[in-house]
Amino acid sequence: MKKLSEQAEKLHLNQIKHHIFICCDATNLKCCQHAEGLASWEYLKKRLKELNLHQTHGIYRTKANCLRVCTQGPIVVVYPEGIWYHSCTPAVLERIIQEHLINGQPISDFIFAHSNT
Repeated sequence: MKKLSEQAEKLHLNQIKHHIFICCDATNLKCCQHAEGLASWEYLKKRLKELNLHQTHGIYRTKANCLRVCTQGPIVVVYPEGIWYHSCTPAVLERIIQEHLINGQPISDFIFAHSNT
C-alpha cells in the first residue's frame, strides 16, 4: 500500500481537475484510421506538456484502446464534466485544450454527448 501511495503522490493524483481520454489506438479500427488516431494522441501529449497543463491546471490524459463509440473518431471524453467530442484531429484538440480545458468553455460544435448533466 505504501508503494501505491507514493506513486499517487508522485503523479499528483489529488490535483486532477480534468482528465481527457482519447480513443485513438483501437485493436479493431472502426472510428478512424490508425495513423490519424495516433497523430491526435501525439499532438495531445505534446501540447499538454508544452503548456505545462499537468502542473498549472491539473489536466491529465489517457490513451484508450476503445471508448465504444466506433464512428467519427478519434473520440474524446473529458471528465469530470462527461463531455464527449467527435472528430478530434489536432486542430479540434487545440480548441478543446484552449477553450474547454483552459477557459472552461466546452466547444459545442464537436460535442455529441454530455453524460454528466
